[in-house]
Amino acid sequence: MDMTLMIIIGIVIGLAIGFGVAKFLEKKSAGSLLSSAKKDAESIIKDATNQGENLKKDKLLQAKEKFLELKAEHEQVILGKDKKIAEAEKRTRDKESQVSNELAKVKKTNDEAEAKILDYTTRIEHLDKKQQEIDRLHKSQVDQLEVISGLSAEEAKNQLVESLKAEAKSTAMSHIQDTIEEAKLTAQQEAKKIIINTIQRVGTEEAVENCVSVFNIESDDVKGRIIGREGRNIRALEAATGVEIIVDDTPEAIILSCFDPVRREIARLALHKLVTDGRIHPARIEEVVGKTAKQIEDEIIEVGKRTVIDLGIHGLHPELIKIVGRMKYRSSYGQNLLQHSREVSKLCGIMAAELGLNVKLAKRAGLLHDIGKVPDAESDLPHALLGMQWAEKYGEKEEVCNAIGAHHDEIEMKSMLSPIIQVCDAISGARPGARRQVLDSYIQRLKDLEDIAYGFPGVKSAYAIQAGRELRVIVESEKVSDDLAANLSFEISHKIQTEMTYPGQVKITVIRETRAVNIAK
Repeated sequence: MDMTLMIIIGIVIGLAIGFGVAKFLEKKSAGSLLSSAKKDAESIIKDATNQGENLKKDKLLQAKEKFLELKAEHEQVILGKDKKIAEAEKRTRDKESQVSNELAKVKKTNDEAEAKILDYTTRIEHLDKKQQEIDRLHKSQVDQLEVISGLSAEEAKNQLVESLKAEAKSTAMSHIQDTIEEAKLTAQQEAKKIIINTIQRVGTEEAVENCVSVFNIESDDVKGRIIGREGRNIRALEAATGVEIIVDDTPEAIILSCFDPVRREIARLALHKLVTDGRIHPARIEEVVGKTAKQIEDEIIEVGKRTVIDLGIHGLHPELIKIVGRMKYRSSYGQNLLQHSREVSKLCGIMAAELGLNVKLAKRAGLLHDIGKVPDAESDLPHALLGMQWAEKYGEKEEVCNAIGAHHDEIEMKSMLSPIIQVCDAISGARPGARRQVLDSYIQRLKDLEDIAYGFPGVKSAYAIQAGRELRVIVESEKVSDDLAANLSFEISHKIQTEMTYPGQVKITVIRETRAVNIAK
């Protein structure tokens, strides 16, 4: 125990001695380190001072260089601004000089104008005085003339005006008469030549149609099958086609009556198919009529296409082609409408070529001039205006539309094509055999022509000749002079034109005859 204690005490003493020695050594080392650190600090401070001085010098040099650079740039900016200011001042001085010159010119002009105005005023005053003097002299001369002639100035002027008016009227009438006669001579010859050449170069067929078609059958036994039990077949056929079917005592024939030629043709073809097939009952009738209607529709389009190709017309709207095809099944006064339109188209092309106009447009307008006669639905418009509306709707040119609408004078003619269409339409409709007329209406028209002539005083007799194309009027020579005969011809023509409707034109010839009869014995 004591030993252990002694060892512990020895260890403690040794540790204390070692700690003291270490403390001493530490203090000695710290002193040396402190002195070394002081030397290092002094050296570092000295180096930092030197570096700071060097850095300061560098920054000062850089600052001086930057200052000099900015100063140079500032001087350049100042110089630029000074230059601009100098230029602006120069421009201002130039403008001031220019304005001063202009003001000087204006002032000079004003002075000159004032001088001229003063001069003009003086002249006007002088002229007024001269005019007053002239008026005074003129009045004195007029007074002297009135005293010498015994007439007032107004009376003398009226006499002179009347004399000059009568002389001018006589001269003008003579000149007008010469001009009219010369124009009639040349224009009538040229017009006749063109129309005759046009008519001679077109060959057409005569055509007469009506509102019934005859369907021939092999025997009368077929009539019973067409009628059907209790008439159901014929009722179904009439309802499907819209055509009246007349089954009477006419041997081996059935009459189809309808104002619409298309329906009548559909009924005829459908009857032919039904009779050929032998199966005739309401269901089969409806089927066959439907197919036949489609076939006719296709044929209408094909006829329209073939027509425009034959006439050399291109770019026609499909709806207009269809309307042209429908013309095949329409007639006007017994004349087939498609044949009439083709004829008018050819006539228009020939006449336009003679006159040096557009042949293609003329043929186009001639073909389409009567399209208003084949409407799909009823319309209150005249066929010419309806046709014009359709042509405008489907993109036809203005000349063609005007020619269609004006060929019966419903609207004003605006191009040379319009009178050509009107003339060619009259030529096609008025040629012999072209149209069928009812005898009673024809006789009544001739009677109306003669009655109009009899309505004028001095008419002894009147005769309508050349199928109503000419009216010859014989007047009493004692009551009607030569001058009145010419006037009477004009008045009769004007009254016929305003009161009657007729194709083509009517020539009025007034005949005045003076006879002196004596007998030698």
